Amino acid sequence: MSTFKPKLWSPGDWNALFGFGTNILVNLLVLTGLLRFVVQVPDEIVFGRILPATGLMMCLSTCYYAFLAYRLAAKTGRTDVCALPSGISVPHMFVVTFVIMLPIAASTGDPIKGWEAGLTWVFIQSFILMIGAYLAPYIRKITPRAALLGTLAGVSIAFISMRPALEMYMTPVIGLFCFGIILLSWFGGVRYFKGIPAGLVAIAAGTLIAWVSTLAGLNYGGMNLEALSQSFSNFGFSVPLPAVGHVFSGFEFLGVILVTAIPFGIYDLVEAMDNVESAEVAGDGFPTTRVLTADGAVSLVGCLMGNPFINAVYIGHPGWKAMGGRIGYSAVTGMTMLVITWFGILSVVSSLIPLVAIAPILLYIGMLIGAQAFQETPHKHAPAIVLALTPHLAAWGKLQIDSALGAAGTNAAAVGYDAMAQNGILYEGLAVLGGGAIVGGLMLGAIGVFIIEKAWLKASAFALAACLLTFFGFMHGEAIGFGQTPTVAAAYLMVAVVFLLCAKLAEAPGQEPAAAADLIEAESTG
Repeated sequence: MSTFKPKLWSPGDWNALFGFGTNILVNLLVLTGLLRFVVQVPDEIVFGRILPATGLMMCLSTCYYAFLAYRLAAKTGRTDVCALPSGISVPHMFVVTFVIMLPIAASTGDPIKGWEAGLTWVFIQSFILMIGAYLAPYIRKITPRAALLGTLAGVSIAFISMRPALEMYMTPVIGLFCFGIILLSWFGGVRYFKGIPAGLVAIAAGTLIAWVSTLAGLNYGGMNLEALSQSFSNFGFSVPLPAVGHVFSGFEFLGVILVTAIPFGIYDLVEAMDNVESAEVAGDGFPTTRVLTADGAVSLVGCLMGNPFINAVYIGHPGWKAMGGRIGYSAVTGMTMLVITWFGILSVVSSLIPLVAIAPILLYIGMLIGAQAFQETPHKHAPAIVLALTPHLAAWGKLQIDSALGAAGTNAAAVGYDAMAQNGILYEGLAVLGGGAIVGGLMLGAIGVFIIEKAWLKASAFALAACLLTFFGFMHGEAIGFGQTPTVAAAYLMVAVVFLLCAKLAEAPGQEPAAAADLIEAESTG
């Protein structure tokens, strides 16, 4: 039996703490703004009920993953084990706000009803995660690494990297300067004075530039002295209180909730599998079932205490590990967020630090995850990775169009799909390709890998699975139901038959797989 006792804290944990901590902080700032200014939830609920419950959930999650990392390090005798990062699921944060909470709050005229519906949404998703945790290892086992990492790279490029990059170039004096500070250290190996973490240096520099420019009348970072002074009014001490009654009150909106809760529960399963795979590629193998069960369990605790946002294992494990993160960074981040949310400090932080100073850290993580998909898979699978990226690019493009049209008080249907197509915007194609992007990217990437490997039966099986998932709305659609996007489902079925025929011809005596493929091509064009 090993007597090795891993260190709970390593010097590199400082870098990961400030990097990961600011990532979590940004998400907390965003969700606070969504609750206060979009859903119009009263401040006493936001700062007195929701944020304390959110902080508790994140602390439980990060401490548990630190514990798993400690066990792995003790078992293997390694000193480089890095804990899985976790926190509020960013895609879900926007979905539950704009698809569940806001419409219900608007239709009832009561933001509390919107909050309750959000709690019920998380309650249902928590059980989907815990049940699905026992299926996930089998799915992961049969799915090619290029597909798992490729669809993850799509999320990373489209939904993690793009917004921070745009924010940096909107305020380049802060954004690019901070980005340079981070790249010099995390890619270039430059050490700052007395080993001060690069993330802290970047945030401090960005904050200094923002406030100096504000005092000089330039206002680069959008800082405001009046808002800073008012933020102190939210100081106080609030602990999470049971919200079971609110959770079950939200069941009156069950029909609306199930439309998104089920597909996004499946999204969580796939995303968590991708992230566990990413960690294993980086050298840290964690049990998929335990990870998913933990996500579901802590999300359930959070919602029962009043938090309407689900927990998720984050993309970015290789990035935090490359910074030197080990075990301690995860647990200390969770404890820090517990203090920030329970004492009302978040209000002050949001008024003190410009978001553009934090954006470069998110872009750095996106860069690493995108690169990992190509670095940790066979070179010949690169086309399949690109294929796995495409649904996410389509989803991102559709989101930009919808947001722009919504800001103008209209939508794509009102403008007209034909009119948009005549101007080069194939909106319907974006909607179909981008629907259920993470599942769609996974399936397309897997099909691509098996075609490259001439594993025709496996390619046929995944094409058939894609047919079924599409037919029931889990991919290439925006709702679960019977007969969703039937023409795309039929196309996948046709492709599955072609792959099956390739497999049969490849089994023929003296028939090589490549020749079989050539024969199919000749028949299809002859």
